[in-house]
Amino acid sequence: MRIVSWNINSLRKRQDRLFAWLEATQPDVVCLQETKCPDEQFPALALQAAGYRSACHGEKSYNGVAILAKSELLDVRASLCDQVTDAQARVISATIGDVRVFSIYAPNGQAVGSPAYQYKLEWYRRLRDCIAKEKSSDLAVCGDFNVAPEDIDVYDPNLWRGAIMASEGERAAFQELCKIGLRDTLRLHHKEGELFSWWDYQMRAFEKNRGLRIDAVLASEKLAAKCIASGIDREMRKGKEPSDHAPVWAEFVDKENTERSTSNAKFRIGR
Repeated sequence: MRIVSWNINSLRKRQDRLFAWLEATQPDVVCLQETKCPDEQFPALALQAAGYRSACHGEKSYNGVAILAKSELLDVRASLCDQVTDAQARVISATIGDVRVFSIYAPNGQAVGSPAYQYKLEWYRRLRDCIAKEKSSDLAVCGDFNVAPEDIDVYDPNLWRGAIMASEGERAAFQELCKIGLRDTLRLHHKEGELFSWWDYQMRAFEKNRGLRIDAVLASEKLAAKCIASGIDREMRKGKEPSDHAPVWAEFVDKENTERSTSNAKFRIGR
């Protein structure tokens, strides 16, 4: 199973790119964020025609998450487990085969110490508590976490240290999430720096590789043990009107199928 997470930054604006990419790469599961699309405008029928079932949780102009899969999505939940009323569409989960999959879009936080920042930290606490209650041993938590976990995930650590997406509070919240038993799949296979998933549209940031790694596929210990490859599809940040995020991916294979090749020209780390 190949699981991909992609902040598409407006599904309606980049729908053609999505469908072309799906046809070319054929991932098994796709977690989308920032769809910015109300549920009644979500292209479920078109996705079904392309071979993907879907579940979405959206709102007009902001936020929005979705899960696409080649197989059936069961036990869909478009909220966290705590029943807290939250108007922001930031999480959806579903069971696909034996894997419980979450697509999450963490709050940005705006500025350290602001009310939005406090909301972000509290949202992370709620996410951690709900993930900890999940009974599935095969668990994937995918999305735009809006946190660069370590200095290696930032193009200029001195410039970003203490700033939003790299502050101590945000990094601690991300680490607390991982401590419940989640592994960062990219770092299972790639320890090197300069591997980013987001680049600002301004100042030729992508061309200069001035980015952050704020998107991830986290996996439970049992699922992580099946991860044979991971990477960032940097090519999707290129071209006409791309999202400012690149898809991140991880591939999982049961031990009895490990003879399957881990090389894949369609999904690769790019510089």
